[in-house]
Amino acid sequence: MYQKDFEQILQKRLPSALLVYGENQYVIEQYISHYITELDAKDDMLKLYFDEYNFEQAKGYLSQSSLFGGTNLIIIKHDKALPKKELEELLEIIKKNSNNYMVYAFLGVQKDIKQAAALFRNDDAIEVRLFEPSMRESTAILQKKSDALQIQIDSYAIGHLIVMLNNNLMLCVNELEKLSTLNKPITAKDIDTLVYSDAPLGIEKLFIDLCNKKPVTNTINTLLELGEDAAYLLRSTQVFMNQILLFQAYIKIHGNVNSAEILGYKLPKQIEEQKAALASRIKSSSLLKILEHLLRSELEIKSTSAPQKDTLLYGMFIKLQSYL
Repeated sequence: MYQKDFEQILQKRLPSALLVYGENQYVIEQYISHYITELDAKDDMLKLYFDEYNFEQAKGYLSQSSLFGGTNLIIIKHDKALPKKELEELLEIIKKNSNNYMVYAFLGVQKDIKQAAALFRNDDAIEVRLFEPSMRESTAILQKKSDALQIQIDSYAIGHLIVMLNNNLMLCVNELEKLSTLNKPITAKDIDTLVYSDAPLGIEKLFIDLCNKKPVTNTINTLLELGEDAAYLLRSTQVFMNQILLFQAYIKIHGNVNSAEILGYKLPKQIEEQKAALASRIKSSSLLKILEHLLRSELEIKSTSAPQKDTLLYGMFIKLQSYL
């Protein structure tokens, strides 16, 4: 079942059992919170996370309602699919008593949950697969969260935060909560200064994916939607490729990498390692062709009218990947 269909069900009733999985951990946590709130189960629920999961304990907890009455909510989080027979038994216990509820949040590889998912396809047991939210969806969610936190922040700054944290809503919400303590309007500059990401920044992700011959169209679209223009992306590409050239020269001379000596400032460890790996893999002759192509592209983009600049930009990146 898709998220929008499940949202319609939640407006009418609370299914007894829920299996939720996919690429949106923030919404998974929201659904768990919804069950806890609706059932007023904060003090009485049973949480079994990862290695804490024990079938006999889960079974015993759900069975006690038949003896003492009241509502039982069990929340299971795991990155491995639970045995089908155990799930069948738990669902059978839940089915026999309307005061029993279960949320099973699966955080592993989706193909592993395929067999278990078939058990959650009826009125009482629901399966919901989540997908990575679009920029528009993420912006709407974070704007709503910002309003709740009474943060003054515009959509551009929110978009900048989303790109910086690679559209990870859990991280974005955590950072908004920290930023709320500043008690002032939040700008993109504040985010650049105060928010640190272990993931590559949006522009860095574009170049790393480019060099690894991964699709880059969606990332380019996102950056353009956020207000970056063709000239900025061109300049950033030139800077990135020049840095790869500097990394390559330094590694050949010293046999190791030190971004502080190469660039004059220390890069986050993950980005430093990624650039070193690219510098070691890309041939010097290919880098020369890329830099020459960027110079030609600069002349073309600067000399053409605005509507055609983006088209030339996409063509530039396609040609760059052919050199790698």
